[in-house]
Amino acid sequence: MSNAWSLWVMFLVVFNLGITFILFLWAPRAKVPTLPDGTTGHVWAHGAIREGMHRLPMWWILVSFAMFFGAFGYLMLYPGFGNHKGTLGWTSHGELARDTAANDARLDAAFQRFDKYSIEQLAGDREALAMGEVLFRDNCAACHGRDAHGNVLLGAPNLADNDWLYGGDGKAIETSILDGRHGAMPAWGPQFGDAGVANLANYVLSLSNLPHDAAKATAGKALFTVCSACHGPEGRGNPAIGAPNLTANNWLYGGDLETLETTIREGRGGIMPSWRGRLGANDARVIAAYVYSLSHGDPTNTK
Repeated sequence: MSNAWSLWVMFLVVFNLGITFILFLWAPRAKVPTLPDGTTGHVWAHGAIREGMHRLPMWWILVSFAMFFGAFGYLMLYPGFGNHKGTLGWTSHGELARDTAANDARLDAAFQRFDKYSIEQLAGDREALAMGEVLFRDNCAACHGRDAHGNVLLGAPNLADNDWLYGGDGKAIETSILDGRHGAMPAWGPQFGDAGVANLANYVLSLSNLPHDAAKATAGKALFTVCSACHGPEGRGNPAIGAPNLTANNWLYGGDLETLETTIREGRGGIMPSWRGRLGANDARVIAAYVYSLSHGDPTNTK
């Protein structure tokens, strides 16, 4: 800070501590008028409660006196008295740098150990899972939810089940985190028309054994030939292109008839952004291990 501001801060410190110290010395000697019974005359509850007058206990005076010396000592040892840097040379930037370096050293040691294991093995490592859970909630929970159960409004998949768009092995999960995914369901409304969309939606419901119109489902089966190019002839999906399994009764955007008709008519375009730049490879691996553990449990233990 400039010399002018430094002098102003020094003045405020001296003024406030000085006034407080003078009041501290004066208060035990101050004479407060009292009544013959030792009270001040202030009463409450129609005289049932009266304000008494007693001297401060000696322990309180001694402790308070020590606090003043502590305040003066602090201003000598640490910054706070204008531009005085303190005899210890302490700075918040220096403490942050030391703490960051110490934390980085601990992380480097942990990540060096993690590198020895696959993501599937890390899913059984308590330290890796603890780190992965914190990183997941900081970076992924906004879309997938704190418990990773997904969000149909956003089309964010449930990560705690065994139904995977792009594969549920450790490498596939890590790739999704680092490089992102871009799902594209084209709009079929112009080609099929309203009747065709309704028929096809009922057929898709029948694949999951959900309530549907049997006649419309039969009519929609022929239209599904177009959809089978991505979802497969039986509707079981294709992890290579992120086409969901339509027989699992696990829906990204909801599995009711109206929502399915909207999906078929207007298409969907789900985007999982790339986190490589923000997280880096090490953080992505422990998040992948945590996500893997949610649906696979603890397949192995490296401890």
